[in-house]
Amino acid sequence: MKKFIDTLKNIWNTEELRNRIFFTLGLILIYRIGSFIIIPGIDQKQMAISTSGGSGLTDILDLFAGGAFSKASIMALGIMPYISASIIMQLLGMAVPVVQKMQKEGESGRRKINGYTRFLTIAICAFQGPAYLGMYVPAEAIVNDSFLWWTMAMTVLVSGTMFAMWLGERITDKGVGNGVSILITVGILARFPGAAIEEFIGPDASFFTNIIKVIVFFAILMVTVLIVQGVRRLPINYAKRVAGGAATEQSARSYIPLKVNASGVMPIIFAQAIMSVPMMVMTDTTNSFLVGLTNPFSWQYNLVFGTLIIVFTYFYTAITVNPKQIADDLKRNGGFVPGVKPGSDTASRIDDIVSRITLPGSIFLALIAIIPAFAYLAGFQQGFAMFMGGTSMLIMVGVVLDTLQQIETYLMNQHYDGLMEGGKIRGRRGANEMSNVI
Repeated sequence: MKKFIDTLKNIWNTEELRNRIFFTLGLILIYRIGSFIIIPGIDQKQMAISTSGGSGLTDILDLFAGGAFSKASIMALGIMPYISASIIMQLLGMAVPVVQKMQKEGESGRRKINGYTRFLTIAICAFQGPAYLGMYVPAEAIVNDSFLWWTMAMTVLVSGTMFAMWLGERITDKGVGNGVSILITVGILARFPGAAIEEFIGPDASFFTNIIKVIVFFAILMVTVLIVQGVRRLPINYAKRVAGGAATEQSARSYIPLKVNASGVMPIIFAQAIMSVPMMVMTDTTNSFLVGLTNPFSWQYNLVFGTLIIVFTYFYTAITVNPKQIADDLKRNGGFVPGVKPGSDTASRIDDIVSRITLPGSIFLALIAIIPAFAYLAGFQQGFAMFMGGTSMLIMVGVVLDTLQQIETYLMNQHYDGLMEGGKIRGRRGANEMSNVI
């Protein structure tokens, strides 16, 4: 406990880190306030009556919007349209030469891609907004159903999403952690207390079953942390170097920490963004498979959702981990993998290892993502079942660990011990972990 208090003191004494944390908390507060502001022209009482006891579809959309979806808030569409636009731009980067060229242009290319992503976000909002107003806002909740009101409501919804996107970008630039992921996590955490109260204090709750539920919850939480933090250490050595006429060699053992889940939380967020599309636009109620895609507890939904997570894990790992670049950096700094020739052979070795560890990692992520369906079948309340594994837990664990890692980095730069003594957060690079390579 004393070390934890000392760490908090160190955070407070680091002016830059303290300002970044306060800046992040301030923008989060603004985002949460926005989720309670109702679209003008909607009767909130009628909206509450019509959406009470919502379906699994409404619950999962409302979960990622932090409750804004069911309230018909100006933030009802949340940040997901921006994520969908980012997915499309990254897919185009693999197939369209023009986008590929922009990706190689450095900072200027990144600014161009961000501009196109924003325009695409507006287009997606213009597509999802009418579907939301027409399908999820009951007619009796609209005070004055006219063309002028629809135009105003659409403008407000698009503006709300763009404002949330702007907040996320500002958090990333001047705050702590990835802004978009943090906003999603905050929305999820906002629903957790109510879901826990309903689960553990409801009329069907008992002390014995509550103990079992808590144990199962923490067991799933620990497994999730292990998967997110798991690494495969690839040992490396350095050739002898001449310093002052004498040959010296590195005494400490070095290694490349190849993470089992190198893609972080992005595959889960991407997959959830894709799965929200049929939920928002589904009109065919005769095809049982398509109808199942709108129910997060159906086998159809979980089959497609799990498959998307596996696919996006490979896709995002291929983007974030570049074996050729790692091998070139090793060769340039005199490092090599024991028993493997520097250059292309090292790149092939790294690529083989990443491919092998990504497969079980992606499968475990997919299994954890579909646990809520089994929890719901086992008798958990619908709201709390969303937190028994699934997208909620994966995103929360991943974002919290990434944010702690960034805080640790600031503390280490100030010669302080991190939040977890001894480098327990595996993403943190120690003095002997590729300090001269990447």
